[in-house]
Amino acid sequence: MLSPHVPELAGLQMLAAVARTGSLRLAAAELGVSQQALSQRVRAMEARVGIALLSRGPRGSHLTADGRLVEQWGSRVLDAAAELDAGITALRTDRAGHLKVAASLTVAGHLMPRWMIALRDQQRLTGRAATSVELTATNSVAVAESVERGEADLGFVEGPRAPRGLRSRTVARDELLLVVAAGHPWVRRRSPVTAAELAATPLVTREPGSGTREALDAALTAAAPGTPRAEPVLELTGTASVKSAILAGAGPGALSSLAVADDITLGRLHAVSVTGLDLIRDLRAVWTGGATPPPGPVRDLIALAARTRGAA
Repeated sequence: MLSPHVPELAGLQMLAAVARTGSLRLAAAELGVSQQALSQRVRAMEARVGIALLSRGPRGSHLTADGRLVEQWGSRVLDAAAELDAGITALRTDRAGHLKVAASLTVAGHLMPRWMIALRDQQRLTGRAATSVELTATNSVAVAESVERGEADLGFVEGPRAPRGLRSRTVARDELLLVVAAGHPWVRRRSPVTAAELAATPLVTREPGSGTREALDAALTAAAPGTPRAEPVLELTGTASVKSAILAGAGPGALSSLAVADDITLGRLHAVSVTGLDLIRDLRAVWTGGATPPPGPVRDLIALAARTRGAA
């Protein structure tokens, strides 16, 4: 720990101005403060370091020998502080110009495009340069890991709960739909499928780590506790693969309403009613650091996503 005698940067800057100009009056004018305020600041600095830094007389003021030494040492500190300031500015500029986002497959495929366009439009309206967004689509577990390792500035995940160790904010809600192909017997079924019945049915599912898979498992566990779960008829990576298998007649499956809306409209897939099962889920933004998202494009993108309420 530094001793309490180390002066603040502002004090070192004032001392450097006195050494550079040769007088309190000129130093005050250069810094844009009154001579009285500068004199008081130097006196406070002298009290802090415990050394007389300025010799005051009827012909003006000048640095003492000790003051010149402190000023010389302080100049190196100010140079390092200027380098730090420039580096932080460069980092902030780079972060504002380029944003790495990792998103679950549902969010990446159906919501991120409109959010990215909204961010670009907002930046243009406010006279700012558009941020370049680098988007990685993967499952929710991999998204959380990417954000935690610092490989992504921001993540969007699905699932029944927020990832541990990360800050999060719900930005939208989505619903899973139980869907079957046109020739499946459940198309003609008049009564809803029960949670216990669904738990006992071999389904086409996403891979472990998928937010869709976790949301379905959590809903079935809550609605049908103790009911033995059937093994998946197929376990596939990616929404498109699951949908293709369902269309091919492999079996029922639960997918985001966003992913199957067009297929239901065209009659390629049919939504099956389910009773006693809550298939509404939150879509969350996740980041590291403080409770408030970092300023700049991260905070802007989260706010835009929450305003549009993308899925609902």
